[in-house]
Amino acid sequence: MMKLVSFNVNGIRAIMKKDFQTDMEELNPDILCLQETKAQDDQVKEALTPFTDYHIIANSAVKKGYSGTAILSKEKPLDVIYDIGVEEHDQEGRVIAAEYKDFFVVVVYVPNSGSALKRLDYRTTWDASFLKFLKELEAKKPVIVCGDFNVAHREIDLARPKANYDKHAGFTQKEIDGMDAFINAGFIDTFRYFNPDEVKYSWWSYRGGARSRNVGWRIDYFLVSKTLKDQVKSAEILNDIMGSDHCPVMIELK
Repeated sequence: MMKLVSFNVNGIRAIMKKDFQTDMEELNPDILCLQETKAQDDQVKEALTPFTDYHIIANSAVKKGYSGTAILSKEKPLDVIYDIGVEEHDQEGRVIAAEYKDFFVVVVYVPNSGSALKRLDYRTTWDASFLKFLKELEAKKPVIVCGDFNVAHREIDLARPKANYDKHAGFTQKEIDGMDAFINAGFIDTFRYFNPDEVKYSWWSYRGGARSRNVGWRIDYFLVSKTLKDQVKSAEILNDIMGSDHCPVMIELK
C-alpha cells in the first residue's frame, strides 16, 4: 500500500506555525506534494527540517514569495525534472516531476486566470504545454499528476456554478476545456472515478465565512494514467484538515 497526499499550503512558512506537521505525521504519506510554498528552495527546505523521514525537493519562482512547489518523498526518486521545458512557463516554480520505478509523480500549481480573467489566454497556452509535457513523460512510464489545477471541472465541483460560469477564474469554458483535454488524453480524475455523485470541495474563499458555510470549489486533483486505474484503491478529499484556504487530497495505491 502506498499513500500520496497533495496540499496547496498557501505559504509553507505560515502553515508550519499551525498544525501542519502534526496533521501530516498522522497521515504519514509516502509522498507529499505541496503547492504555493511561497518561498525560495532553501527556505522551503529549512521550513521542512522536521520532516526527517523524507527527501525534500523544491522548485521556487523567480519572483520571491510567490507560487512554488515541493515534493517530500520517503523513497529517493530515480530522477527529478524541474519545470516543463518551455521558458515562458518555467519562471514560477509550478512543476516538479519525480521518477520512480513504476511511474512518475508530478506536482503542479496551475496558473490562476486572475481577476477580470487577465491571465486566461496565458493559462490556456499553459494547459496545452503542460499536457504535452505529461504525455511525453507517459511515453516512458505511467504518470500520477496532482495539485491545484485552478479549475472546477463540472457544475458539481463548485457551490455556485451559474453565478461563476464564464465570469470568474476557475469556471470559464476555456478552463473547463483545458481539463477536458487532460481527461480526453487518458488521465483519470480519481476522486470523481470513485465518487461520481459526491459533492465535496477542496478550496474556499477566506471571505464571508465560505468554509464554515461550505461554499467551495473542487480545484485540487489527483489524475492518473489509465494504466494505473486498477492500482488506485481510494481517492479522498480531507476536509477536516485546516491551515490553508485549501484542504489536502489523497489517493492510496494497492
